[in-house]
Amino acid sequence: MEFVLLIFLPIVAAIFIPFLFRKMKGIHTGWFVLSIPVLLFIYYATFIPTTMDGGHAISELQWIPSMGISFVSYLDGLSLLFTLLITGIGSLVVLYSIFYLDKKKEKLGNFYVYLLLFMSAMLGVVQSDNVISLYLFWELTSISSFLLIGYWYTRDGSRFGALKSMMITVFGGLMMLGGFTLLGIMGDTFSIRELIANSDVLFNHEFFTLSLILILLGAFTKSAQFPFYIWLPDAMEAPTPVSAYLHSATMVKAGIYLVARFTPIYAASELWIWLVTGIGLLTLFWGSFFAVKQVDLKAILAFSTVSQLGLIMSLLGAGAITFHSDEQIFTFAMFAAIFHLINHATFKGSLFMIAGIVDHETGTRDIRKLGGLMSIMPISFTVAFIGSMSMAGLPPFNGFLSKEMFLQSMLAIGQFNLFNFDTWGFLFPVIAWIASVFTFIYSFYFVFRTFAGKKKAESLPNEPHEAPFGMLLSPVILAVLVITIFFIPNLVGKWLVKPAVMAAQPYAFEHPSEVAIHVSAWHGFASAELWMTIGVIVAGTLLYLSLSKWQKYYSIQPDYLSLNAFYDATMTFGEKGMNRLSRSYMTGLIRSYLLYIFAFISIMMIVVLFMKDAFAVDFSSFSKVSMYAALNGVILLLAVIFVLLSKTRLGAIISLGAVGYSVALFFVIFKAPDLALTQLVIETVSVALFMLAFKHLPALSDHGEKKQTKLVNAIVALGVGVTVTLMALSTHSQKFVESISQYYKDTVHTEAGGGNIVNVILVDYRGFDTLFEIAVLSIAGIGVLGMIKLRLARKEKLDEDK
Repeated sequence: MEFVLLIFLPIVAAIFIPFLFRKMKGIHTGWFVLSIPVLLFIYYATFIPTTMDGGHAISELQWIPSMGISFVSYLDGLSLLFTLLITGIGSLVVLYSIFYLDKKKEKLGNFYVYLLLFMSAMLGVVQSDNVISLYLFWELTSISSFLLIGYWYTRDGSRFGALKSMMITVFGGLMMLGGFTLLGIMGDTFSIRELIANSDVLFNHEFFTLSLILILLGAFTKSAQFPFYIWLPDAMEAPTPVSAYLHSATMVKAGIYLVARFTPIYAASELWIWLVTGIGLLTLFWGSFFAVKQVDLKAILAFSTVSQLGLIMSLLGAGAITFHSDEQIFTFAMFAAIFHLINHATFKGSLFMIAGIVDHETGTRDIRKLGGLMSIMPISFTVAFIGSMSMAGLPPFNGFLSKEMFLQSMLAIGQFNLFNFDTWGFLFPVIAWIASVFTFIYSFYFVFRTFAGKKKAESLPNEPHEAPFGMLLSPVILAVLVITIFFIPNLVGKWLVKPAVMAAQPYAFEHPSEVAIHVSAWHGFASAELWMTIGVIVAGTLLYLSLSKWQKYYSIQPDYLSLNAFYDATMTFGEKGMNRLSRSYMTGLIRSYLLYIFAFISIMMIVVLFMKDAFAVDFSSFSKVSMYAALNGVILLLAVIFVLLSKTRLGAIISLGAVGYSVALFFVIFKAPDLALTQLVIETVSVALFMLAFKHLPALSDHGEKKQTKLVNAIVALGVGVTVTLMALSTHSQKFVESISQYYKDTVHTEAGGGNIVNVILVDYRGFDTLFEIAVLSIAGIGVLGMIKLRLARKEKLDEDK
């Protein structure tokens, strides 16, 4: 079996969810859904031996081969790592949701359909080797996350958060598509592997820098980097299982994956290194600084996620320096980025689940109303403590290891002597240290303000108690992993991290067996990162103990000077401005819309014809006009004029009929009896229908149009006639390819088995076109029938009320 099809397995399973939801009355739908990520995780884990030494597996499903677009599942160390995170964390999240979401109160059918849709989309993003299919899955993550964030659609906050996340991430996705398109033009391929192989050619292309910026816009918006992070805190309106899955382990990591995957192409660029490292560090500091301001548990975790994503992003930028330096430390930085990616998924996933448990059991997430829950919820406190200490970067938890590697990497950047890093690089470890201090503070703030201190039972909506075992199981598993990874980091590094680093830095490893990155918790007293950590602990502890004295200064910043206020103002201005603009031309009159359309088409076509020197008339190819044709043309012209100038409905109908019959005569003159017969039948029926409805037709009127309006209409009408005439003459006079009519003549009998060439063209050669025309007419007919029945039903109701 082609394993590329497994990407679509969750979507296929989602099709059956609505039916199972109705049938499985006594069983939670989540038990069926749980089998999907579990089976996928087990299957994909079998690829670990393949990727450990730099190998890969590939599976392809053709989509549009003529354009080089296909679904290609490419499993190397990097994509396999993300795949295991998506399916592994996904399994724990589904297990958690079974106990968190009430099957009687919640619309579980909708929830699990959206969740499985998102899972497929994420698998497609991390496994796609084709940039076009990657973009397709990328936008599918935006749509499915919109549905998940807005799951509680009756809440204003959920709807606002869902729309905000989609607006920002879809904007980034469109920018990214532009970058992918430029890459396809530059490399003449949509395959990421082939683009990486030709990276030296791409670097010298004029579109290189523009494509770099566009792709980073896509990555930064999805991974909540500054200034696009504002969608993530509002997305916390989603149910906690969604937050634990999308906003800690998967969706927000899509941008991280994109940067890691395209680092081999863009690492040669100074701009790439500065943007990725600089924006990452700024995001780290910004998120950690404002996390301390928050009073909602999930808001604290949202800003902490922003800061942690910035940390990983800055390490990816530092890792790209390996392209310019053979120093092991920069390979170490990429290793740290991937390692912290795993660590963050474990401790942040558990913390989100604990935040949900606290909300579920106490009825609030407001940290000002919480406290003293340690004795009431001991297991939840233990998990929260483990996760928070790992996030703070303290031993013996996995976050300590990757945080030390992060500090070591930032110190190394300050000593790098290319791209002006030797001038400005000293700021990197300084900013990293300050951000680490605030990370320490918000980690302690989250766990101790919630579980320690005085009990505030009177301020809680519900009587607090420990969560049931099923709800605790998933966060406990993640907490165990947090501690376990600390003691076996090199085993994780060998199986998962090292293969991913080799995929992100292929230029750094000529021989995979020679790669030797050893992770240890102790580097001796001489290591600078150790003293930086000690400084973080001392400063962080002092600032945390005095938090009540300086936290109030956050209120100095007015709300209207925030990025959120800028977003709201932009959306409001756009909405009002677009409404004002649309009202200026949306008159509700069809003739006005036709006027815009015809005027635009006429002007554009005439301008293009003459700008491109496309207009030319070759009278030698014209056939002679017979006396009958000329006379019929005069009759047709007169009939049209009579239609326009007629003062009575009867005169207009007769003149319109004359126009139709004149066209039928042209078909007769040009020896097309079948078309003439069709035209005669249609025209006769049309005239008959007009006469039948004669009594109900409105009186002829100019609708109060001014002379200026009539003049504009006349000019546009004349312009359309001139445009069509010029195009017809030019097209007939310039035939760059042989006419297809001869092909029809040669094959109408042998290939189509028909005698009437026109009928065969309509039924066989243009069969799909005719089919779609029939479908459109059928839909229109159904719509008309629906409106008639609706009107009749409304009339009957009014009669009954009377």
